[in-house]
Amino acid sequence: MSYLNMKDEELLTVVVELNILLADYHIYYQKLRSNHWNILGKNFFDLHVQFEELYTDARVKIDEIAERILTLRYHPMSKFSDYLRVSSIAEAAPIKSDMDMVTETIKDHKLILKQMGKVIEVAEGVNDEGTIDLIGAYIRELEKASWMLDAWSKNTSDALKTRVAEVQ
Repeated sequence: MSYLNMKDEELLTVVVELNILLADYHIYYQKLRSNHWNILGKNFFDLHVQFEELYTDARVKIDEIAERILTLRYHPMSKFSDYLRVSSIAEAAPIKSDMDMVTETIKDHKLILKQMGKVIEVAEGVNDEGTIDLIGAYIRELEKASWMLDAWSKNTSDALKTRVAEVQ
């Protein structure tokens, strides 16, 4: 493959892991849409907006991941049945409490971050800097979203670590 200075067969492992990440993002996206539609209670306004922000971001990432696969000269997975088959993220009941929605979203983030780690690992093995750069930025963004959701789920009396990390 001349324009990437990499061989197609070397990139196959990267594409496989990107397709799994694409599947994870599709299931995650739909779960966020469901949460957005089905949220009830005192936290409606905050979480309704937050779930919309998360699924809008996921929609963009779905497109970028698929386009990265195309850039690597392969076709992205595009059947929902395939997404359900390969994703580590499971479908969920649409009706649940706000706390359960947030807890499950954080759990999904852990699974997506784990898959992103696999993508980075195989991309490093074939010197695929474009994929490493793309997914590295996603990791940072998803870690921040996870922190914010986790902070939302805490009581105001909860504390972080009890001592400040000091430089020696």
